Amino acid sequence: MPSPNCAPDTSVASESIATSRLKGTALDLASEGIAMVPETQERFAVKDPSTGGLIALVPDCDAEVALGSITPALAAQFHWRHQTAFHRAEILHRWRLLIEENVEALAEILTIEQGKPIAEAVGEIRYGMRFIEWFAEEGKRCYGDLVPATGQDRRALVLRQPVGLVGAITPWNFPNAMVTRKVAPALAAGCAIILKPAEDTPLSSLALAVLARRAGIPEGLFTVLPTARPAGVGGVLTSHPDIRKISFTGSTPTGQMLMAQAASHVKRMSLELGGNAPFIVFDDADLDLAVATAMQVKFRNGGQTCVSANRFIVHSSVSERFTAKLAEAVLALRVGDGLDGASNIGPLINEKSVSKVSRLVSQARDQGADVLVGGHVHSLGGNFFEPTLLVGVRADMAIWEEEIFGPVVTVCEFTSEEEAVSIGNGTPYGLAAYFFASNMDRIWRVSEALDFGMIGINEGLSANEATPFGGVKHSGVGREGSRYGLDEYTELKYLSLGGIGRPLPDRQCA
Repeated sequence: MPSPNCAPDTSVASESIATSRLKGTALDLASEGIAMVPETQERFAVKDPSTGGLIALVPDCDAEVALGSITPALAAQFHWRHQTAFHRAEILHRWRLLIEENVEALAEILTIEQGKPIAEAVGEIRYGMRFIEWFAEEGKRCYGDLVPATGQDRRALVLRQPVGLVGAITPWNFPNAMVTRKVAPALAAGCAIILKPAEDTPLSSLALAVLARRAGIPEGLFTVLPTARPAGVGGVLTSHPDIRKISFTGSTPTGQMLMAQAASHVKRMSLELGGNAPFIVFDDADLDLAVATAMQVKFRNGGQTCVSANRFIVHSSVSERFTAKLAEAVLALRVGDGLDGASNIGPLINEKSVSKVSRLVSQARDQGADVLVGGHVHSLGGNFFEPTLLVGVRADMAIWEEEIFGPVVTVCEFTSEEEAVSIGNGTPYGLAAYFFASNMDRIWRVSEALDFGMIGINEGLSANEATPFGGVKHSGVGREGSRYGLDEYTELKYLSLGGIGRPLPDRQCA
């Protein structure tokens, strides 16, 4: 990568994205980010999911490039870890300020490469900024402990130190916030980090790296390796002995594979994997509140989030009223290009996602589910899919068992609290769950009975930088955000000091 004192040559990068919809500052950030990627002859295409058009030709890093990034990362970390937490915080705050100054440009990049409505993109940028601010300050509170000693001449101390070089892999559905949620705590703790972004959305992470460099984050400390050959780069991250931790957000099968690959070096792992969130509506629920929340937690990013409500489990006595209200709200959604400010729902990320959602809906219909709203590829064609509402869904249908990752609501009915909890827990996943009820005794019982890492009660999840994000079972290990998120990037070291602190001899008072 170029020296921080030398401006990268953006001429080739600018030519690579001349046909895209990027312009102004967004174009400049994307061009400079592409120019910062380590040299490689191969390129891969990044396409606009709304139009199908070419956005950029991005350097395609391979295992050799990944190996070459490790030595400079270790060198950068050696100096970074010995800086004070206050110095690291100052630079992280500069990074956040630069992001704030470029919110619109970063949101434009995000919407063009990922597809979500521009208002959601702006929200994601601001959400991501808050992780940088939070961990800049939390790094100053990376405390140890003084443990009561077993003898008068001993002291027992516990220190927290950086875990070491981190390999991170981020998803395409939140290509900005998932980067800052990993990079900020790593840097705050004193670690270097090598990041492999999703091949569908590399430009957002490259733009963040440009602003990080401008903020004073040293060369080699935060490296972005875009690739369309993830097995090669991922293999280096999991197998190299100098990489001490892996942080991954993505599918459960990929997380299981990475976990197995990293086992030979016993690496620390943070895995935020798939979900299949239940959305339970009890007979004493506020139905208007439940419907309004359902629209948020189901249709944000077109249903392409790991915490999207997938399985709507509704008491039989209120099911008809709930689905009627929900159908009305779903019909009001406007599907369109994310850059159109009137759009509520953008495209799915690619043709593969459209095919999956189409298959699941078609199979459910063939097996007896009723389609109340939508159910087909949208008239816009391409990667656009109609917001869809299915009722009469059963637990043996694939659409109930799989993570949909699309704008599709599936509804089944229940008659008792025990049945609702059983259906909700009937999945190997355990990331997020939602339920709506008024009775406080029920709220406590159900909260404790649902086997999920995060639960929204009469609201969607208030996920933010101060709260721990993560799941149980096949949804992963570890937590991101909050004070617990910083712990993921540190190791405990116990110091036992002997031969000190002997008591003074007894003295007689005159």
